[in-house]
Amino acid sequence: MSPRAVIKAAEWTLAEETAEGAPRAIFRVECVTCGAESEMVDNEPRPVEMWALQHTGRNITHRQFRLTTQWFWHVFPAPGHPLYELEGGDSAT
Repeated sequence: MSPRAVIKAAEWTLAEETAEGAPRAIFRVECVTCGAESEMVDNEPRPVEMWALQHTGRNITHRQFRLTTQWFWHVFPAPGHPLYELEGGDSAT
């Protein structure tokens, strides 16, 4: 007979990462026609929007772009989770 394991379910909360220094999001755009890419930019999509417009201005047939956005999340114990009080309760979110 194999050993049995019991896994107790606990609730978690998924939230945006708000740690000091963590970007809200990182943006990059790629030209679908030629593969040229903008720089990666923290928090503000406007520079990659401008890059796409300027790229089309220089390459009139390059009009499709792929936007990649990295958004950072963090998982916290929810109320009732055994770690909730140990990690500061509501102050963790």
